[in-house]
Amino acid sequence: MSSQYSNVENLSPQTIRQVMKELQDMETTPPEGIKVIINESDVTDIQALIDGPAGTPYAVGVFRVKLTLSKDFPQTPPKAYFLTKIFHPNVAANGEICVNTLKKDWKPDLGIKHILLTIKCLLIVPNPESALNEEAGKMLLERYDDYSQRARMMTEIHAQPAKCAAAASDAKEDDGPSTKKHAGLDKKLQDKKKEKLLKEKKRMLKRL
Repeated sequence: MSSQYSNVENLSPQTIRQVMKELQDMETTPPEGIKVIINESDVTDIQALIDGPAGTPYAVGVFRVKLTLSKDFPQTPPKAYFLTKIFHPNVAANGEICVNTLKKDWKPDLGIKHILLTIKCLLIVPNPESALNEEAGKMLLERYDDYSQRARMMTEIHAQPAKCAAAASDAKEDDGPSTKKHAGLDKKLQDKKKEKLLKEKKRMLKRL
């Protein structure tokens, strides 16, 4: 935590104001399928919920992502991570996202909204040529149906809207008794669904 707070101290007041303004604008007028979660105490910790785009293996899911601003932001790009587990060529095992916008194509005036939209686009059009998850990249190129099935299964297990919504409400410290009750019911339902999916996965692996 201390390193995050030191980043806040190292950012210029102008940069902090700019970031907060952009986040508040996105909260007021959210981009389609993207909901930002503002951390008032640490502007360098930016999180958002991204709806899985229709027509992709991620369509039924909601994915929580995190951007971490460096002390040199916006001269250097932030690091971006999926906090929700996902099977995707451009997402490493630790959730780190590989996309040119956050590397060689970065420009200081791109802004947070552009980054989040780029991540959403990556769910629609993965780039297997610069894969961080080699297995997913190879499968996407050679056996798309298997890739799609695996990505959809991971989405159904890990990226359920109820799970992300509960996490988002925790981030906003909405912890009333009714929230806890619903979260408990959601967890029971998710555990049952997860168990069912794991059984289906085992059956599928036996057939292979």
